[in-house]
Amino acid sequence: MTRTVIGQPVARVDGPLKVTGRAQYAAEFNQPNQAYGVIVNSTIGLGRITAIDAAPVLRLPGVIDVFSHLNAPKLAYKPHKGVIDPADGERLRVFQDDRVRFFGQPVALVVADSLDNTERAAAALHVTYAVDSPVTGIHDPRARQVVAPVTTRPGFRLAADRARGTADAALAASPVRVDVTYEIARENHNPMEPHATIAAWSGDRLTVWSKSQFVSNEKLEMAVIFAVPPDNVRVICPFVGGAFGTSLRTWPHVTLAARALSRPVKVALTRKQMFYTTGHRPCTSQHVALGATADGKLTAIIHEGFAETSRYETYIESFTGQAKFLYACPNVRTRYRVVPTDTGTPTSMRAPGEATGMHALECAMDELAVALDIDPIELRQRNEPDHDENAQKPFSSRSLLRCLDTGAARFGWERRDRRPGSMRDGRLLIGGGVAAST
Repeated sequence: MTRTVIGQPVARVDGPLKVTGRAQYAAEFNQPNQAYGVIVNSTIGLGRITAIDAAPVLRLPGVIDVFSHLNAPKLAYKPHKGVIDPADGERLRVFQDDRVRFFGQPVALVVADSLDNTERAAAALHVTYAVDSPVTGIHDPRARQVVAPVTTRPGFRLAADRARGTADAALAASPVRVDVTYEIARENHNPMEPHATIAAWSGDRLTVWSKSQFVSNEKLEMAVIFAVPPDNVRVICPFVGGAFGTSLRTWPHVTLAARALSRPVKVALTRKQMFYTTGHRPCTSQHVALGATADGKLTAIIHEGFAETSRYETYIESFTGQAKFLYACPNVRTRYRVVPTDTGTPTSMRAPGEATGMHALECAMDELAVALDIDPIELRQRNEPDHDENAQKPFSSRSLLRCLDTGAARFGWERRDRRPGSMRDGRLLIGGGVAAST
């Protein structure tokens, strides 16, 4: 494979279908006698639903029904933990009670005979709440950090605290130190294709056309929610118009209306709704402290931080993991905490954890390079390990030095002025930098 594929031009076999508009996505598999559903989202961040005035909406043209906790079927929601699901907690159970756990939570589903009629009716639905005060930020004085549970699901292991050597003492004794905190805001997936589902029942058999990166997981999830054998569920998704992790789990837009109405129902999220119930990269606060000798050898690495999760599930990811092995250093300490908040559960987003963790560590390395007045590539070269110092094993492969050399040559690194703020094009500041990744 290495000789025949890597580095060679490879045709995108799905390219012609996509660029000519012949690729069919989830929302395009329209069915006979299909109805249209629109989700109504909560307008409060925490509380309870006290009333839903459905009667006027049911009299509007084309409206078939309004589903909420007041009339929705009570679903089985049997236990199911896919590899992508948080190990701790239970997923959101849609329309099963009157509680509002976060802003934008689905509180009702309006179904009508056309999209126009459904959107008009959904906009007219009046919901009344008893409002509580939500905790929505990780720095809220009411927020509390908790120890993330150790996770050992296949391919993923995270311990909340790890250490080798005496990082705090080594940092205090280091001739050169940087001590910085990085805040990374919540990031939402919003790919070109929004989430959409068409569901059709035939007896106790369900067919779902769904935007899904993980159709086998969605098949099992639908089976346990509706208490039918997995072989009775078929999930169809020939193309995904971008997903990046948001389509790995099964979210509340997968509708129960089709079974209750005995007819196919399509639910497609709006662009605005994509910010509510389909996961996100959690916001994080990361503290990184680096100690080094005067010639740039790392003597201490401390990487600690905390990230948001929902109150009903504990989502964890490994943003401190790379500090254990990326650079040679005898003294390393990492610490990871989660902060339950009144938000929807975060989910995987392209390099979950590693992306945010690498940002903090590599920014700190750049700041150390400035403090040492050493070129940032040279700093990384001086701290290249000859083995995995955390596992005490040889690397099966490691090409960072070669990547740094190749990148420097191709980008004309020798022409770079490494003083911060020194590179300009007229009134514009021009950035030129380097970062490692794992």
